[in-house]
Amino acid sequence: MILEAFGEPLVMREMEIPPLEKGQVLVRLSASGVCGSDVHQRNGEDPRIPLPIILGHEGVGTVADLSGEKKSVEGDRFSPGDLIIWNRGISCGECWFCTVAREPSLCPDRRVYGINKSSANPPYLNGCYADHVILENGTDIFRVDGDCDPAVLVSASCSGATTAHAFDMIGDSLAGKTVVVQGPGPLGLYAVAFAKKLGASRVVVIGGSRNRLELCTEFGASLLLNRHETTVESRREALLDMTYGRGADIVVEATGAYGAAVEGIRLLRKGGTFLTTGYSQPVGTEEVDFYRDIVAKNATVQGVWVSDTRHLSQALALVTGNPRLFEKMITHRFTLDKANEALDVMENREAIKAVITF
Repeated sequence: MILEAFGEPLVMREMEIPPLEKGQVLVRLSASGVCGSDVHQRNGEDPRIPLPIILGHEGVGTVADLSGEKKSVEGDRFSPGDLIIWNRGISCGECWFCTVAREPSLCPDRRVYGINKSSANPPYLNGCYADHVILENGTDIFRVDGDCDPAVLVSASCSGATTAHAFDMIGDSLAGKTVVVQGPGPLGLYAVAFAKKLGASRVVVIGGSRNRLELCTEFGASLLLNRHETTVESRREALLDMTYGRGADIVVEATGAYGAAVEGIRLLRKGGTFLTTGYSQPVGTEEVDFYRDIVAKNATVQGVWVSDTRHLSQALALVTGNPRLFEKMITHRFTLDKANEALDVMENREAIKAVITF
């Protein structure tokens, strides 16, 4: 299903599978995640998107063919039929960000399946809204053992890995700490799950969808604040009441909505950390009082841009440790020819997570 014009429906096309070059892996997709950022990409709101393109950066599938020997990041040799998941981005491994800063997610030449790899360029099958995808040499791949539903795993490669990246940046234990999560979508659900796994005592979730908020409780949230039933000030007062007037130790912005950053930073205690994960495309400029809300509070404001292989590993471990819980995130399943409907239910927020299954 190819995006040929921004704002228009995806179009189904048939493509020849080209001969594999050395190191490439042909994957028959088992499941492809429909991410909220895919909606922005379809609408032309993401400056990284070339046309035409096969969208879809979340994929799980089986090895159909491979050129030469290929190993997983753990050293397993792949064979046809192996179920795999992969890091959606490929960094160059040679630039300053890859080698000196050791931040491969910031590599200026990073290539991402379904985001900045056009279907007009070899190897053409460059996204996961298709029954096959070709993984380039240099892709970090994990073999998935066991009988976990592939549809449950797909979100680990995006929402899960990005959230893992956020918490990886903190370094300190979360034991005894209060974490606020803004947004009860897939990013927010992963944030709740990671916060609880890492020892947070209390997780507060702010959101506007009742069913999403209720699901956050199953993931470990201890307090839900519905935006439609509270005000910015009443939410702040509720947080101050439960933290002896201090505020949150950590706030995770997981919504990408205009205004969330300003509220989130003001919810921090002195010395707190604000992690922003939700802005995958431009949404405008927000005004922050740096003296009052950052400098005088000695606060940390941390941007979180995508993820790397380490974070996919962490997210994968989280999901495979409790697949029945993460299955509850999936509210809609579609066949490939219904990809436009899948994007629509994500855009109108009818779905928490939609997945294309094969």
